[in-house]
Amino acid sequence: MHTDMSILSLVSGASFMVQLVLISLLLISIIAWTMIFQKWRVLKKAKEEANLFERRFWSGADLVDLYKALAQRKDAQGMASIFESGFREYAKLHKQPGIENEAVLEGAQRAMRVTLNREVDRVESALPFLATVGSTSPYVGLFGTVWGIMNSFRALGQVEQATMAMVAPGIAEALIATAMGLFAAIPAVIAYNRFSYSVERLEARYDGFMEEFSNLLNRQVHN
Repeated sequence: MHTDMSILSLVSGASFMVQLVLISLLLISIIAWTMIFQKWRVLKKAKEEANLFERRFWSGADLVDLYKALAQRKDAQGMASIFESGFREYAKLHKQPGIENEAVLEGAQRAMRVTLNREVDRVESALPFLATVGSTSPYVGLFGTVWGIMNSFRALGQVEQATMAMVAPGIAEALIATAMGLFAAIPAVIAYNRFSYSVERLEARYDGFMEEFSNLLNRQVHN
């Protein structure tokens, strides 16, 4: 007796619960891959914008002109957004009569810190989802495997003589769920680790720029 053991036939012949697990993992995998590509583009753009702004900032450009150019664009992100918020607060407080220099600097640093946290949150978005997919998908697949094997053994209890041909399809369809869980989890884990490292490096660059710009403002305010 020949039994069709192709993946499509095994999936189509699987129990409803196993099919539900497979469909859920497939949808999760598609969403995860979509987020991976989107996050890759976001981080790539963030790095390019940081490089571009650093070159422009340290080229000796006038800070007022740089701020006006960014304010006109109204789409500054990353390092440029940190600079814009800090310089805006610095200019506003510096014009106030009787305000102490330390208060001006603290206000600018506070504004930059708020913007830095917002930018980090922006580039970190979707990472918790990838972490969840990476940690839970194998267990979801394992659940489908256990359920499929349980059904196979229950069916064996209803026959007098069990053969490998009777057991193999049920076990094979169950193991597909485990494979599908790993298929969803492995790329998510790799992407999460890679993107987390990239976000940490970006955050370090943003924080370093904020400190350097604060020192620059400190020298200006005491001149």
